[in-house]
This record gives sequence, structure tokens and C-alpha cells, in this order.
Amino acid sequence: MTTRNNIRALAAMLGMLPLGGALAAESAAQSNAYFGAVHVHTYYSFDAYTNGTLASPAQAYQWARGEAIPGGGGGPDLKIRQPLDFYAVSDHAEWLGVFKMMEEPASAISKHPLAPLITSPDPNTAMQAFATVLRDFSGGKRDRALEDPALSKSVWSKIAATADEYYRPGEFTTFPAFEWSANPEMRNLHRVVLFRDSRNLPDLVLSSLDSTDPEVLWEWMGEQRQQGATLLAIPHNGNASDGLMFSLQTVDGKPLDEAYIRTRAANEPLYEITQIKGTSETNPALSPNDEFANFEQWDYTLSADGLRPTQRKGSFARQALLDGLGFAARGMGDPFQYGFIGDSDTHNAAASNEEYNYSGKFAFENNPKVRLQGVPGQPAHQVQQVREFSSGGLAGVWAAENTREAIYEAMLRRETFGTSGPQIKVRLFGGWDYDNEDLGAADFVARGYAGGVPMGGTLSAAGKQAAPTFMVWASKDALSGNLDRIQIIKGWLDADGQQREKIYNVAWSGERKPDADGKLAAVGNTVDVAKASYTNSIGAPELSALWRDPDFDPSEQAFYYARVLEIPTPRWSTYDAKTLGIDVPEGLPASIQERAFSSPVWYRPSAGVTAKR
Repeated sequence: MTTRNNIRALAAMLGMLPLGGALAAESAAQSNAYFGAVHVHTYYSFDAYTNGTLASPAQAYQWARGEAIPGGGGGPDLKIRQPLDFYAVSDHAEWLGVFKMMEEPASAISKHPLAPLITSPDPNTAMQAFATVLRDFSGGKRDRALEDPALSKSVWSKIAATADEYYRPGEFTTFPAFEWSANPEMRNLHRVVLFRDSRNLPDLVLSSLDSTDPEVLWEWMGEQRQQGATLLAIPHNGNASDGLMFSLQTVDGKPLDEAYIRTRAANEPLYEITQIKGTSETNPALSPNDEFANFEQWDYTLSADGLRPTQRKGSFARQALLDGLGFAARGMGDPFQYGFIGDSDTHNAAASNEEYNYSGKFAFENNPKVRLQGVPGQPAHQVQQVREFSSGGLAGVWAAENTREAIYEAMLRRETFGTSGPQIKVRLFGGWDYDNEDLGAADFVARGYAGGVPMGGTLSAAGKQAAPTFMVWASKDALSGNLDRIQIIKGWLDADGQQREKIYNVAWSGERKPDADGKLAAVGNTVDVAKASYTNSIGAPELSALWRDPDFDPSEQAFYYARVLEIPTPRWSTYDAKTLGIDVPEGLPASIQERAFSSPVWYRPSAGVTAKR
């Protein structure tokens, strides 16, 4: 391995360049929205296999293309209703393929004491064996008898080869990927590591069994670049990190310095803002004035024991964006300049993002009764954790074509968005001189690029107007609810360096009008809980707005992102309750407002700019 100092120096050099480089000059061609998932587990992941997964990487890609695959868990086959444009199997690097091999009597690993429990036909026996492994893993205990590097190398080669086999440029895009799954003391620091293509892949991917320090992962990624690979990392589930994901200290307890900041920024352009284990945009404790902050809050650490986090700061994306402004204001760079995607984290090969077609995170959940009532012998806290899983999200990208190169480049540019599951499309442009003619023009997109930056970009020099102007547009998923509203979320540092945030309603359906404080009445709710149905008699299929920041100060660091809300629709648990003929379990919402999040646009003050008075 190279030294950490060497790789941090390399990343520092990379960090001096805008992500995407010369690609920004080609961005005017990026007019297609593509939907997919890159956080997908199959039977090669230790926890997926232990919880009954039957599906291989090949079957994962078949599912994403619209084919039916075995679901396991005593439930039906799995089949998506709206096929996806891109997909990546990203099995856990830890014990990669090892637990699957326990079912082979001739293998040495089948003689391990855990093997008869892991392969037990009783789902609760296997589940509790998995819980034991997770506890030991999180506590730093290492059983080398469970590790088989030769087997893991072989499995990684198969995963990469399968991604190549199912890649259809222009039609369906796949990527080689894996998950680095650090989980110190039950606190989630996981990253999906995505390779642009299969050129110069490592023989074996990095496991967190050796280190749970993300800097070790970034060092390893730098070594892969030196060997000719192209890759990035996408962290997820800060909500389950108990303050570690966006900590203002290293794992050694040191303050973040410029080398760390540049290294992180060079390796991690995106953050997974929503998935099965909840949405980590923000939390009501951090954003008490945000009426939509309490959305799918899966409020647990990453344990099988129902443990709760205690730290909100350091766990949510909006707070991280605010903290990043502080570093940028000091000229240190921004460690948290993340674009957003949504994703799945399915452990059953199928992203299961469709609320009305949900099949669970694990294979044993592929049954409505199990999802809501558990399996015999399962502890009550585990049943509740499963009930509170979300249906999972989707990653959206704006790219010129459906190829590895174009989608990966869109990720580098952060020209991405995340949804909580539906295929909602959203675009956001920030500039200084947009007007209503631009917003309504047939070449709206071209004007957006020509007059400013797309989401993921940075504004600096001012234009004719005294404040930046944003053009935002969203359209509904054809198989989901109409749109309620579009909001712009602004975060900034005021003249005293204090963190501020504000939510602006900028477009909405119907004849509602904001009150004096800018609040907008609820859109209504057509959900019939007993029938698990709704109607699109309210809301709008498309919304757009031209919005100029009324509170802008050119001396203050700021970010802006769009949040698009659907009208209320039934939650997956409501569909399941209807199927079972029972009431929705207490504590679960009967309806939810699905949503999409654009990547932010950042404003960085120019040198010498003074505050307005």
C-alpha cells in the first residue's frame, strides 16, 4: 500500500479541479433523465444469504430489466412494474460469497460452527445467527475462520463479469460495484464503491474487517486509480451512524484539516439521501420549522437489537451541507459538497422501490404477514424495525445517453437527484439573469445551461440581478401520485457565522395561496385506508417556477436544493394491511408524501464582496 500521506496529496491535487472537469462544457446535451439503483445485494452478501435470498447477480439485472425472479420467503416471484435504466450489484466486501458457500457440504467453511445455523431452514434461527455475526462484527471481533480471500476473489470476478454480461449500451447500464461496510459499535459508516467500467479492476475488493476508518478506504481507492481504475464512493444511512457519518473529527478524534477535506471531496461526490433504512435529509430535532422533516425516520443504529442513536448532528445531509459551508468560508474546501441520489439497499436483488409492489428488504420479508407480524420467535423490536423500513428510493441522473460513461460523468458532475421510490423527474438551474421567458421556452434546458449552472454546480460571480434566480421544474411518475408542491431549501451562514436554513414554497397545485409567513395549506388527502387506494383528483402532473432569493446577501456562503412533494398516497404497510384484512399497525403512517430531492446549487462569495446593509 502507498502511504496515507501520498494518497492524500494525490487527492488534494484532484480536489483542486472541479469534478467532471471539461465535461461541464458538454453539459448542454444532458437532457435525458435515467433512473436506477447502485446499492443492491444478492446471495453473495453475508446478511442477504442468511436472511433467505435466493437471487444471483444475474437475476438482479434480469429483475431491473423487467423479468420475474424468485422471491423466496414463501412469497411470490419478484417483478418490477417500471423497469430501470441502470443497476449495479454491490454486495458486501466482508465475507464476500463465504456464507453462500456454507451450503456446500464439500467446502471447508460448511464445517464452521455457525454453518448449520446460517443455513437453517428455520428463518428465525438463521436470522439470529446473522444477528450474532453483526454484533461481533460491530464490536470489532474477528473470526478469521470465516474469511476466505480466494473464494472472495472468485466471487468478485463473477460479479464484475456479470455486470459486463448484462451491459447494453444505450439500453441498460450496469456497473461493477461493492459495498465497504464499516459498522463500528453499531454505527453505520457504509459506502457503495462504484467503478465506471471493468478496466483495471482489483483482484479483491477492500473489506472493513481490516479497518473501519474511511481514510483507509480512500487510500485504497487512490491506489486503484494509480492502477488505471476509475471509481467513486457513495456513503449512505448517516441516520444510522449516531453522528459519525458527517463528524467534524476524524476517527482518531482530530479536527478535519485541508488534506482530509480534499481527500473526501475527491472520492465522494454523492450521498444517498433516502433508501430502505429511512431518509436522512434532515430530522425534526435539527429542522424544527420544516413541516415535512419527519419523513420515514428509521431511527435505529445498525444493529439487530433495536438500539437508538443519540446524536442528530453528524447524521443528516442538510446539517452536513451547513457544516460544509463553514469549512468553505475558512478557505479549507468543503468535505460535504454532496450531490444527492436515492437508492435501495435491497438484500433480495430487487430494488423494491414501488410502494404498491413492495416485497421487503430481505427475502424472508417477501410475504405481507411476515412484513407486518414477523416470523415465529422473532423479537418484537426486530418486527418493529422491519415495519419501519421504507420501500426504498431511486437514483436519478441527467445524462446524454444511457451508457456507463455518460451516467458516471453525470454522477461526477452531481447532476443527479434522488427520489423516495417513484420516478419523479426534477431539474434545477441557478443563475443570475433568468426570466419568465426562459422558464417557459421550448429550449428551457439549453437556456438553463447557457445562463447558469445545473444542480450540482457552484455559483460565484454575480450578474445583472442583485440575487440569484432559480428555474425549477418537476413532473410526476405516471404510476404514482400527482405533485403537491416544489420547495427550495436554502441553507446559509449569516453575518455572524451562524447556520441558518429556510424553506420556500415556490410552486404548488390548485388555488392555494401562501400565508404571510410563506406557509402553504396542505394539498388534501384522498387516501382510502381500508381500500389502500387514492385518486389523482388533487395535485398537478407538472410544476415549475422561476424564483429569486428574497433574502440574499452576496457575502454569505449558501446552498439551495429543490424538494418535490407528491400528494398523499398509501404507504406499503397500508397495502399490506389491506391484503391481510387487518388494521394498519399502530405507529405507522397510513399515507405518505413521496418526494424527490435535487442536488444542491452552491453559492460561494467572490473575494472582496461585502455584506449588504
